[in-house]
Amino acid sequence: MPIKIKIPQPFQNLTANKSEVLAEAGGIADIKALIEALDKLFPGMHQRIYEKGGGLRKFINIYVNGKDTRFLQSDKTSLKDGDSVLFIPAIAGG
Repeated sequence: MPIKIKIPQPFQNLTANKSEVLAEAGGIADIKALIEALDKLFPGMHQRIYEKGGGLRKFINIYVNGKDTRFLQSDKTSLKDGDSVLFIPAIAGG
């Protein structure tokens, strides 16, 4: 069973306007590996999620099965078959 990734609207220009993509779990051990795999399919994804220095951007929230990875192991959070991953960019304004 593949990993289901929900793509937020601001990133859909990278995924040919797909709001959801699937990734085979084989070889994808954690969030970091998932983002690398997504970047191969959809160039630019890594740049949207990671800072130039290598850390996750602070305004991107990542959830695995409804749990915020900031309270798990960040981009080292493990993934397995059937997991659901959601990227949510923070929205600011006033």
